[in-house]
Amino acid sequence: MNWQKVEIVNDDGETVLAQAPVIVSASRSTDIPTFYADWFVERWKAGYVKWKNPFNGVPLYVSFKNTRVVVFWTKNPKPMMKHLDFLDKNVKNYYFQFSLNDYDKEGFEGKVPRLESRIETFKELSKRIGKEKVVWRFDPLLLTNEIDVKELLKRLEKIGDELFKYTNKLVFSFADIGIYKKVENNLNRSNIQYIEFTLETMLEFAEGLQKLNKKWGLELATCAEKFDLNKYDINHNKCIDDDLMIDLFHQDEELMKFLGVEFIEPSLFDATTTITKTKKIKDKGQREACGCIMSKDIGEYNTCPHECVYCYANTSKEAAFANYKSHTVNPKADTITGK
Repeated sequence: MNWQKVEIVNDDGETVLAQAPVIVSASRSTDIPTFYADWFVERWKAGYVKWKNPFNGVPLYVSFKNTRVVVFWTKNPKPMMKHLDFLDKNVKNYYFQFSLNDYDKEGFEGKVPRLESRIETFKELSKRIGKEKVVWRFDPLLLTNEIDVKELLKRLEKIGDELFKYTNKLVFSFADIGIYKKVENNLNRSNIQYIEFTLETMLEFAEGLQKLNKKWGLELATCAEKFDLNKYDINHNKCIDDDLMIDLFHQDEELMKFLGVEFIEPSLFDATTTITKTKKIKDKGQREACGCIMSKDIGEYNTCPHECVYCYANTSKEAAFANYKSHTVNPKADTITGK
């Protein structure tokens, strides 16, 4: 399925053709809520962004004309929180994927706030927009010569004990290092003695998490993992999630039409509302094990200066910082980098 094309007038006064996605991802490629919150709001007011293809550099215009949902991905939504009134009024349908890990001791996420600060931000955001709209991610799980499965579970328990009343779901993934050359290079450059997960250590973690969750009662899910962990009450996740959208935004008729949702109202013989989905809209641009439905990501690689050592979206922290500095020179430009 391709997005509808519409004509827009860009900042230079030119009439150009743009994609008009129903669902916007903001973003798998960079942290828009942390570093580009003001830019996002300005571009929403302008009605479009210009996105550059990471493989060939060809620019593509993306219009917000048909957008019904925005999914935000972030490690620190604090800078976006001042815009929540704007989002409520103008974006309306949105939710956050909030990655909250604990690698403070090692400094693996060099520029994120301290753990305690991020936990408080999580609680604040949850209270403001509702816990069902804030998904907790511990992503990725990373093993090293000093962090084993037991240590990961210990750190996750500390966070979970704080957050379980402020979210409905925990999503995690096991670090896939060998298949991402950028990740491997970044870890080696930082002299991180990483250890690849094995089936044995994955199952050890899953079993430990299942036990921890007896006191939390969260929905547990993996992100883009092939292994079936159902026996541990762990599902396969959809981060761009049509089921969550149906639950949260079912009043949006245009969105439900796009998702192919039909509601069969209760009858004298059946008091429940039956929901059927008539479309298959899986995002074919993601990995096979990814459950996400289709969306248009508006982020760009090499623009996130969090300095996470495991990052797959940055060639280097120097490249990311240079692009972020370029953005600060022209923060209202139609591209993230201002170029």
